[in-house]
This record gives sequence, C-alpha cells and structure tokens, in this order.
Amino acid sequence: MHFRFPPLCLILAALASGASAEVTLAPLFTDHAILQRDQPVPIWGTADPDEIVTVSFAGQAVATTADAEGKWLVSLLPMPANASGQSLTVSSDTMIVLDDILVGDLWLCGGQSNMEWPLRNANDAEAEIAAAQYPLIRHIKIERRIARDPITEARGSWTMCTPDTAPHFTAVGYFFARKLQAELNVPIGLVNSNWGGTPVEAWLPPSALQSLETRVLAASHQAVSYHRFAQQLASYQERLIEWETRRTAAVKVGENSEEPAPSAPWTPGAENHTAVLNNGMIAPLAPAALRGVIWYQGEANADQPETYRALFSAMITSWREQFQQPDLPFYWVQLANFGSAENDGWAFLREAQTQTLELPHTGQAVIIDIGDAKDIHPRNKQDVGDRLARLALARDYGRPVEDSGPTFAAAVFEDTQVAVSFTHAKGLHTRDDEAPLGFEIAGKNGEFHAATARLDHKRVLLSAPGVMNPLYVRYAWRDHLDVNLVNGEGLPAAPFRTDTL
Repeated sequence: MHFRFPPLCLILAALASGASAEVTLAPLFTDHAILQRDQPVPIWGTADPDEIVTVSFAGQAVATTADAEGKWLVSLLPMPANASGQSLTVSSDTMIVLDDILVGDLWLCGGQSNMEWPLRNANDAEAEIAAAQYPLIRHIKIERRIARDPITEARGSWTMCTPDTAPHFTAVGYFFARKLQAELNVPIGLVNSNWGGTPVEAWLPPSALQSLETRVLAASHQAVSYHRFAQQLASYQERLIEWETRRTAAVKVGENSEEPAPSAPWTPGAENHTAVLNNGMIAPLAPAALRGVIWYQGEANADQPETYRALFSAMITSWREQFQQPDLPFYWVQLANFGSAENDGWAFLREAQTQTLELPHTGQAVIIDIGDAKDIHPRNKQDVGDRLARLALARDYGRPVEDSGPTFAAAVFEDTQVAVSFTHAKGLHTRDDEAPLGFEIAGKNGEFHAATARLDHKRVLLSAPGVMNPLYVRYAWRDHLDVNLVNGEGLPAAPFRTDTL
C-alpha cells in the first residue's frame, strides 16, 4: 500500500480549509488482499467529515461522502474470480493505492487455540511448509485485541502463501484452503481471527446480549470461571503456607531446602469476558463480504455443555447479522477425543455442538478418531482441514463429495439385541477390520455396559451379557475412546446417544 499526494496547490487549499485527516481503509484492505467474488463487496474506512471518497477497482469507480463522524462506505458490484493482481485506489485529498488485489473466496477462521495452531506445529510440518507454494492462497492474521465496546480498527496484513510465510498460517485454515483451491482453481483468502483458551461468550457481540436468556447464560459462564479461580487461589494459598513452614523448619536445622514454591493459578483472563473479542477482533471486520466461516472452539466451554448450544447458536446468528449475510455458511469442528475414558463431560459438549446443526447453513466436521488422549492440541490438522473443506465443497460449491461420516438414524430394539442404522453409511466398515468399538447399551435401570458389536450391511448389531432388554444406546460417549467405525470415504461415525438420562 502506498499513498499518492495531489499537487501543491491542492495541498495548500486543503490546509487553508482546515482539513487534517487522511483517508483510511478498514483493516481487511491491504496489499495482496482477496475480495469476495460474485457478491457486492463493501469497502469502507474513514476520512474528514463530508469529504468525497472514490474507490476504483476492476473498471468500477464508486464515490461517496464521509458522514459527520468521518465514516464512509461504498459497495462494488459483484465480480467474477480473478487471479491476476490488480490495483485498488481510494482517492480524496490523498490517494491510497493497494497492489496485487485478487478476487476469489474469503473464509473467516475463528475459535481458540486449535484454529490458531500454526502450520509449523502440525504433523509433517517440514515437508508441508516446503511444498507450500500457493500464491493464490492468502492469509491475514488479525492481531489479538480486547475491547469494552465495538471498535473499527484492527491490525493485520495480507500475505501470499510461500514456504517463508506458511509456517505462520492457521494450519486448519491452510489445509482447508489448499483443498478448496485445488478443486475450484480460484483465489482463497483466510481471515485468521482467533485467541487460544477463550470461551464462546467472548465472541458474542453486544447485540446478542439484548436477549435476557443469552445474557444470563453468558453471566453464568463468567461466574463459573471466577468461582473456579477462587477455589484454585484458596488451594494455592494453603499450599504456599505449607511450603513456607517446611522451608523455615529446614533452615532452622541447617538444611538446604531446594523444594520449589507452588505455582500460582492463572487469573481469569480479560480476554474471556463476554463480547470483548467480538468487539476487538470481529467488529472491525464487518460488514466484509465473506464466503463463509470455519470455527474450531469448545474446549474452554466443556465444563458447561448445558448452556453451550444456546450461546453458540446466538453467536452464529449474531455474526450473520454483523456481516449482513443471513445465510452465511458456518462450519465447525466437533471436539476431538481427549482425556480419559472414565469421563464424559466432553461427550455432552459434542452433543451441544451437534444440536446446533438445527440452524440452517451449518455443518460439523467430526474428528472423534484423530485426537490425542494426552494432548488437547492434536497435531493432525490435515484431516481437520480436509473434512471442513468437504462440507464447503458439497454444500456451497455443489461438488459430488461425501461430507459426513456415518450419522445415527435409528435404533431398533429386539429382545436382547439392538440394530443401529446410519445415514452416510455407504461402504460402512471398521478401519482395522475388527469389530466396531465404542458402543454401549443399557436397560431400564440406565446402567450402561460395553456392547459387543458386529456389522450387518449398513447396520451395527449390539448386545451385552448384562443387558437382557436394552432400551438405550450410546456411541463414543466418553471424553476419549478408541473408535474405528467409518464409511467408504474413511470418515468417522459421529458420537450419539438415544437416551436423555
């Protein structure tokens, strides 16, 4: 981006009139940017009040007048994809020239650390980075920022994908974009706006809090966060007193105490407060024209699955309002397998994510098969990006690709046996050619037992010695559980339960 200035006589005239503010552009508009194809494209920024601003690009020239606050916005007419870099100019008393602007598809990549996770830390990073020469894939990382109220400024700049820049790309977004670009042969832009460890309520806009229910739910999450911190702080203070006592006693008898002091708990982060990340990292991007959103988040809300569905649904709906696209595609990653097979808290959060599919134009990438029991950041981001791309290709681009693994359809209870059927079950099999894993059944007492499972065409037949009259079925209903049921495309069966116990 560079500025061009008018002749000296115009500068002197501007000074005489008291003009002072240079024309500026919103944060998404820098050199190497990608504009959304086939939609009206808003371009906006600031200037002096009442200043005339003209935006020129690809044969279009659109003028407007800045309002009393100096804000201005124009809308370019829809344009087809264009992989040849062009200049975009914004002219007023000064002129801004953006170079190498493409037209393609723009995807917002949101969430917490698993979306933020850079390519340099993914599986096979060295080989992936060496091959990352894709000038039609571009990426902008929005700098972390919290704000009490919605703001218009954000920091970030577009970079094209090369082995030098790709290590800093969102890994999930990169693999998503790589598959789309190969299939569609159009420029793909990734807007990387996320923050590790943050809850969904931090990404809600203030407008979503006008609903009393949403406000109460968000407040309950904040209360839990502070209650947990208070408990951790009390425990830390007790351990610190005990450590000081042991240390003092050791010194009195002439011993050298090398026991380290206990670690203090993390304070509740300001970035976790309701709406602050939407205000600081999403509001400055609206009302950009987008092709869709991909989202990977939920770990920070796993302790309150009963409220997640309402908050997540409110967030999706409000983002669509912010970007003025009521049908904006929104695809997310269901939580991976992680932790212990003895716990099921994450299973309920996954269920809340699945229930959010009731919103139109949404989709879910299931990754219950590629997590890591000991690492909340599984390194396999290739399959995550691939599964998200399948959703977009099938639903937004009309490509004949399978976008889902086997999904529960029905359970038929017959004496001591249960027959479970699925949709998206063409080629149903187990990845290791062994019996299906991860199924449990229960009778009227609600006590679940591991089930013996066998395949019967597109069904799975279940039984368990301790359950003579089964009434309920669960699949992959643990934080972490080994599973092997997939369809012909190798996509995993989604976790489910038939009970509400």
